[in-house]
Amino acid sequence: MKKILKDTLALFLITLISGVLLGFVYKITKEPIKEQELKTKLAAYQTVFSELDTTKEADEDTLNKAQTAVYDADFSGVVIQEVVMAYDKSGNYLGMIITVKDSNGYGGDIRMTVGIDKAETITGLEFLEINETAGLGMKAKESSFKNQFKGKKADKINYSKSGAQADDEIDAISSATITTSAVCEGVNAAISAYKAVGGVEQ
Repeated sequence: MKKILKDTLALFLITLISGVLLGFVYKITKEPIKEQELKTKLAAYQTVFSELDTTKEADEDTLNKAQTAVYDADFSGVVIQEVVMAYDKSGNYLGMIITVKDSNGYGGDIRMTVGIDKAETITGLEFLEINETAGLGMKAKESSFKNQFKGKKADKINYSKSGAQADDEIDAISSATITTSAVCEGVNAAISAYKAVGGVEQ
């Protein structure tokens, strides 16, 4: 009985100390992680709108309207996480930056920012999180793939395995159809969200 009590006490103390240490580490690393995430997001914003100077987050009603449009369009597993308005140094409204999370990637969640200007043209695409297969799906991060979306103006972007022929098509990543599909789906969700809120300054 004494041995059981001794072992139980030892286990309790180990668990307690581990919990305290984990809490301490979390407290120390929380702010640096948050700051890095913010830097990554701002860099992504700058990538999709090169003239960007300031942003303004859309109100909750606008975000809800954007998400409802994505649900109605049957984008399963896709969530609109953020909608912000973009402005240049002179305060001129440039368009919207929409952050999308698509859980249909081959390696899990894909988070991306999509810029769409006042003319409903895609200005750029940048990833915040992507964990696809190295040498295959991770090629989505390459400029040669991302830049295909830039300048596109369409209700829906499709992908082709045999070479894009139409203005609303992009070339799929070879042997990475699931990744290509997920990225296109995320972009199309952003387009639907943009159209639902009118793409106008709030």
